[in-house]
Amino acid sequence: MTPRITMTDVARRAGVHCTTVSLALRNHPRLPVATRKRLRALAEEMGYRPDPVLQALNHYRGRLNPRHRIATLAYLTDLDPRCGQKPSGPHSEYFAGAESRASDVGYRIEHFWLGEPGLTPNRLSATLRTRNITGVIIASHRAELETPLKINWSKFCAVKIDFSPREPAVYNVSSDCYAAIGRSMRRVRAAGYHRIGFAMHRRWDNDAGLAWSSGFLAAQQLIPREDLVPIFLFPDSLAHSTNDQHDYLAPRDAFEKWMRRFQPEALISTADFVKPHLDAMGVAIPRDLAFVDISLRDIDHKIAGVRQNSRRIGEVAVEILTGQLQQHALGVPKLPTTTLVDGTWYEGESLPERHATVGLLDNQCAGA
Repeated sequence: MTPRITMTDVARRAGVHCTTVSLALRNHPRLPVATRKRLRALAEEMGYRPDPVLQALNHYRGRLNPRHRIATLAYLTDLDPRCGQKPSGPHSEYFAGAESRASDVGYRIEHFWLGEPGLTPNRLSATLRTRNITGVIIASHRAELETPLKINWSKFCAVKIDFSPREPAVYNVSSDCYAAIGRSMRRVRAAGYHRIGFAMHRRWDNDAGLAWSSGFLAAQQLIPREDLVPIFLFPDSLAHSTNDQHDYLAPRDAFEKWMRRFQPEALISTADFVKPHLDAMGVAIPRDLAFVDISLRDIDHKIAGVRQNSRRIGEVAVEILTGQLQQHALGVPKLPTTTLVDGTWYEGESLPERHATVGLLDNQCAGA
């Protein structure tokens, strides 16, 4: 009769402790994903099968002394109590990515809305500690508030998605806005356009630490002076919109004056900001103006641009946070780092080659 392969046999072959094999077979997040996969594959190769008697005994013990088998990560937001449940937009993608990756590594995500009445920082801290939650993801915060999140961070591991709030200064994950605008400029120039405009809402640029505008200005260093178009930043005076992704739409007057004065051949922006204004001006894409969207949502190849990989940002936040938890690295790090997730470029009909019939807004703007 062939002897049963035990966890001890697997551990001896792998050169690790038996406890490590036990954790790997239970897919425990204390171990790196690669280690878990390697040990589970080795156990399968050796023919290891759990002992049903021991399993029954463990189940019996678990009923006598129940434990929380799935650890929880807190996901803190202050934008909206429904954040993470909306059908579109980067914030819901952050949440979906974090939730999916957390499940992969043995955790669950619970959302805490900081706008909840009575949820003071002290109460939140006490709630998390009572529930034995030490991992925190800070996401979807309003940058204009600039209010530090005052929790006793020495008791927690934390990761921040995007740059707000500025405090605590913990590990951070964000889109690589600088790279996205640089890539967009290279694509537009390669298509044969010379006068390239960039329109961005001032709030978005501030939220990204001026990465959008600085990336555009850096790319302009390669453009002849006579072809330079100054950046247009939508003013802070906001008119509310019903759009799911953006809660504002800047007034058209200043944008229209800028378009008439500088006559860009191609425009880099976000469709939600400028498309209604261009429509009102009678400017057609790409007949009159080539266009690149640096926050692309629909991949139908009608609009060229960069899709920010927001779901991956949520995944990376969980990966960094669980790594901290495995090392029990509580508190604000002395040297926090920022991880930038690159976007993906998609070609589209809105950026035809320059030999196509693309005007310079002459009909729409001449004499206006």
